[in-house]
Amino acid sequence: MQDNVKVAVIQDSSVPFDAEKTALKACRLIEEAAQGEAELVVFPEAFLGTYPKGLTFGAPVGTRLPEGREDFRRYFEGAVEIDGPELRSIEESAREHGVFIVMGIIERDGSTLYCSVVFIDPQAGIVGKRRKLMPTGSERLIWGFGDGSTLDAVDSSLAKVGAVICWENYMPALRQTMYGQGVEIYCAPTADDRDTWLSSMQHIALEGRCYVLSACQYLTRGDFGDDYNCVLGDSPEHVLMRGGSVILGPLGEIIAGPVFNERTILHATLARDTLIRSKLDFDPVGHYARPDVLSVMVDREEKKAVYY
Repeated sequence: MQDNVKVAVIQDSSVPFDAEKTALKACRLIEEAAQGEAELVVFPEAFLGTYPKGLTFGAPVGTRLPEGREDFRRYFEGAVEIDGPELRSIEESAREHGVFIVMGIIERDGSTLYCSVVFIDPQAGIVGKRRKLMPTGSERLIWGFGDGSTLDAVDSSLAKVGAVICWENYMPALRQTMYGQGVEIYCAPTADDRDTWLSSMQHIALEGRCYVLSACQYLTRGDFGDDYNCVLGDSPEHVLMRGGSVILGPLGEIIAGPVFNERTILHATLARDTLIRSKLDFDPVGHYARPDVLSVMVDREEKKAVYY
């Protein structure tokens, strides 16, 4: 990690089901973060491609309704491909402003959608991708499962950067996989806006002795159109996701946030010396580990349905 890294966490909403407009909005937010001297910017889960909060996709147990299939068609069309024009525009913005981007996307690959995170270097473009290993609850209906081939943290000129998405953060072995790679900036794009999320993020910062940057959308019913079949309320003012984005230091200290019920950008400066000091009495994969008793095995092979 370089001596000091200036970071920003975006708390804002997608333009639901419109990847082109969301990409344009993301570029404006990147520019705003860069004006605050940010060198690394983290966006929430599913920012580019939409988190469909409150949508059931017409799937009661035992049947699927035609209107739910139409909801999925619309959702599918609003997702993005890794080599698509939306992410190209984000790459161009990263290059223009000299900012490293960590962004939650809904990735379309063939006929399946994945909740993913892309890492975008200002010089090299997309340098990594993480697919969510374990979609939560009804997310499993609409998102495919990732595999171990996308678990790598990313080396950048700023720091070793990793991403763990939403409730994946409750998977101890996955967290250990990040710590084992020496992650210094641990990004947690999420859709969890509960009060209890903060305690989880503080625990991870303490456990991993790393900086933790958690980004959650501020999303209202009014961000969606009138034809959105939301079961959580119809009032445009109804808050579907209230944020709670936060930046924490490697001893669990809150550096910025959490902020609720507004669109904002959190800024902070992260110091390499603080990381080193935090390891004095705890290193989860070093002097405080017991590999003779406990260890984690990671299968990094890509899993395919058909091998030729």
